[in-house]
Amino acid sequence: MLKAFEFIGEIVLLSGSALKEFFVGRQDWGLIVEQLSKGGVDSWSITILTAVFTGMVMAMQFAIGLEPFGASIYTSKLVSLGIVRELGPVLTALLVGGRVGAGFTAELGSMAVTEQIDAIRCLGADPVRKLVMPRVMAMTLIMPLLTVMADLIGCFGGGLISMIQVDLTAQYVIRQMLETIGPEDLIHGLMKSVFFGYWIAIIACWKGMNIRGGAESVGIATTETVVYISVGILISDFVLTQLFLRIYG
Repeated sequence: MLKAFEFIGEIVLLSGSALKEFFVGRQDWGLIVEQLSKGGVDSWSITILTAVFTGMVMAMQFAIGLEPFGASIYTSKLVSLGIVRELGPVLTALLVGGRVGAGFTAELGSMAVTEQIDAIRCLGADPVRKLVMPRVMAMTLIMPLLTVMADLIGCFGGGLISMIQVDLTAQYVIRQMLETIGPEDLIHGLMKSVFFGYWIAIIACWKGMNIRGGAESVGIATTETVVYISVGILISDFVLTQLFLRIYG
């Protein structure tokens, strides 16, 4: 229990420091853009691959499962709703979080064990401003964009399999998807992705900056980061789903 409260306290303090640094003084947008490239642009390929095959597999499973009830024509409805509300933001966050979170932790951990972070403090600069805040802001901004891309690609993959498996027309599939997905569904998924992006960055930065020891400690911390990020995403997904369902129904 003490370790849990200590963990929560450190995350809250680091989050507060990063938020304060964002609103105080001039921002080095070059650092934020650099992290946007590392966290977002370099992650688009894995996002597309995950989304398209997830949509295809969902469509195949629903088409087969609904066929005995004569409801396979509604496959595209279920696929689009499941991807936009749930699988798009969650799977994107898990894969991008594993990739980017491990990278952030390894990078900051290497700086910590070689005393580069201490050198930044000695020079009168704030490591939170230079290292943490750009990463947190970049991931918070980029995750909704990656989620939108995953939603579109996933719905495309699901719609394609619906047309092949159930012999539906493209116009029928598109109409079903547009009738099913409303603004509240998009908000549902995008608000989750905002929190997921923050969680990925803050956990990775916290683990990286608190590494002590040598190269072995960096490897252990990197592994722990992926575990913390994945567990945090899954738990927060349940909590946020309950909250949004109460708000939007």
